Amino acid sequence: MLQDVVLSNRSLAGYVPIIGEKQADLLEEAARPLMGKRVLHISATPFGGGVAEMLHPLVPLMRAVGIDANWKVILGESEFFDVTKSFHNALQGGRLHLTKPMETVYLSLNKVCAESLQEDFDIVIVHDPQPLAIRHFYPTSKAKWICRCHIDTTAANKTIWSFLKPYIEEYDAHIFTLKEFVPQDIALPKVHLFQPAIDPLNLKNISLPPAQCKQIAISYGVDPKRPIIAQVSRFDIWKDPFGVIDVYRLVKEEFSQVQLVLIGSMASDDPEGWEYFCRVVNYAEGDENVHILANLGDIEVNAFQRIANVVIQKSVREAFGLVVSEALWKKRPVVAGRVGGIPLQVKDNKNGFLASKTEEYANKICKLLRNDTLAKKFGENGHKWVKDKFLITRLLSDYLTIIK
Repeated sequence: MLQDVVLSNRSLAGYVPIIGEKQADLLEEAARPLMGKRVLHISATPFGGGVAEMLHPLVPLMRAVGIDANWKVILGESEFFDVTKSFHNALQGGRLHLTKPMETVYLSLNKVCAESLQEDFDIVIVHDPQPLAIRHFYPTSKAKWICRCHIDTTAANKTIWSFLKPYIEEYDAHIFTLKEFVPQDIALPKVHLFQPAIDPLNLKNISLPPAQCKQIAISYGVDPKRPIIAQVSRFDIWKDPFGVIDVYRLVKEEFSQVQLVLIGSMASDDPEGWEYFCRVVNYAEGDENVHILANLGDIEVNAFQRIANVVIQKSVREAFGLVVSEALWKKRPVVAGRVGGIPLQVKDNKNGFLASKTEEYANKICKLLRNDTLAKKFGENGHKWVKDKFLITRLLSDYLTIIK
């Protein structure tokens, strides 16, 4: 079934010091014709992962401008999330042996979720494949249904597309991050393109005193006086944590005192997380300068992103990667992969470096560790770029447009 998410309060006024009064006024003007409209977001989990991180500020902000916005998540057993994790991997190009029992598990819970929707809404926005089939089991709904795909589907497994296609085509509109992610063999009525965004006012992104960041690092055994490379991501194959350790080992040949911090959260819809965490720990082979940390609080993640000399994002698939914008917002130079939505954020040789091979990552990280002036320049440029392009208030504007 579906469960309501407990929401915090947000005020548009709180963002005025960052975005300015003019932009805030434009948002309020755009929302005025939508006052009282009932909007429901449905996703898989209330924490862990970029979708939840965006919805926690976005839904309250919708309320702040007069929309009756709500957010529900799936209450499912581990068997359901095992199936949907395999779907998620397949949508990014992984292998999938789809069986009838898997289909039954997936469709049965979606049917139960649809039956639990007793309220009337004007707009329903469904995020990613876990709740995708709810629309199919609610044919009498008078709402407009929007499918928001947050996944890089450029190399989607044909088996999963064939299975999900009839459910995808039942929606009134679709949102993708990039044009390249839009499938060519599915009839979609309306397609909108816009990117995710970060919340500058949440605990992960607020300003922290340098002394506090140092103290947090020390409490986890990390020496703030020595160079630090950090990656913040789920522990899974698509974030390539093993490759990050390989990069660190090459960097260590020149900077013997360098430290690596790998931070990941375990979402309830990601049953593979702890398995990969253990595999990464084993791959580090007891190196005391490799710190592998799970389920840190937002303040701790914030501190490590701020204290890192270089933030790395060695994804092999990445629809966007909010952690990249988080690091840029904190004025950190980033070295990241040339995949998915990352090049929208990292402008090569302007606010960071893009890389493909392990040696390329290592060489560019070493270049930044050698050149503090360049690292500072990239950091300043990155902060401005995120302020202009990837803040939650811009995402609110995008959703107001599509709701209209």
